Amino acid sequence: METYTERTLTIINEFGLFTDWMDKYNFIIEMGKTMPLIDAKYKTDTYLISGCQSQVWLFAEYTGGKVCFSADSDAIITKGIVNILIRALSGLTASEIIEADMAFIDRIGLREHLSPTRSNGLNSMIKQMKLYALVFKTKYETNK
Repeated sequence: METYTERTLTIINEFGLFTDWMDKYNFIIEMGKTMPLIDAKYKTDTYLISGCQSQVWLFAEYTGGKVCFSADSDAIITKGIVNILIRALSGLTASEIIEADMAFIDRIGLREHLSPTRSNGLNSMIKQMKLYALVFKTKYETNK
């Protein structure tokens, strides 16, 4: 299993293959098309992330000491963005997710190339993923 640092370096290297931001947007779109989708039963208001321009559903489960995420969105760019976050964070421990430095997002230039509303949505997705991790850590890991 790759570490968080290894995962984010892979993402940084993938984005480094493109010099033009239109190519990077196309890459994000492709990532959205290949993302494993959330089970339809979780596409409800309960799992909807507030603060996103598009509808984004995020589900998290705690399995074998790891937090695993799945998601979907009604916008293909947003789907790609959430897939980047899932690739970086899913399958890590709750503590690793909480402590994860999300600087790789700025290193690939994502935040600066998003509209303000999409950037707010990105922040909302990160916040929700870390919140899930905090809940799982509190529920399953603090009394060990």
